[in-house]
Amino acid sequence: MKTTREMLRHAVATVAYRGGKTVRDAPQSFAEFRAGPTSRTAAEILSHMGDLFDWALTQAKGDEAWHESGAGAWDATADRFFRSLAGFDAYLASDQPIKCSEERLLQGPIADALTHIGQLAMLRRLAGAPVRGESYANADIAVGRVGREQAVPRREFD
Repeated sequence: MKTTREMLRHAVATVAYRGGKTVRDAPQSFAEFRAGPTSRTAAEILSHMGDLFDWALTQAKGDEAWHESGAGAWDATADRFFRSLAGFDAYLASDQPIKCSEERLLQGPIADALTHIGQLAMLRRLAGAPVRGESYANADIAVGRVGREQAVPRREFD
């Protein structure tokens, strides 16, 4: 049976895989796309996702702090998101203690990021640059693979 820590790392790898899919091949103009006048832009959502994993790391270290970084250019914002994921995953992979409940990490930043990935996928479709669906249950998601480079989808569909 896997430990809770291993399952958290798998959840983070899942965020990287699914998030990578919504980021990959997005047109540069997508960064400023928004669903409505009061909603966040795609880049603001992606930036918020990076903030979530910076926050998760502070929670795990026992020194919780929230910092809002603000969105930049699409590629730079995506790079920061993946760096934030990698930093959090590296801490989970270490022998350092997790100084908050693992459940809190799952129900807070990890689940929130998955929600935002869905928002980005929907925005991509609205922007005319849809992300192809796939059978995520069969995706090649590997613990520790939390960067921009992800496995090629095994079975996509329209």
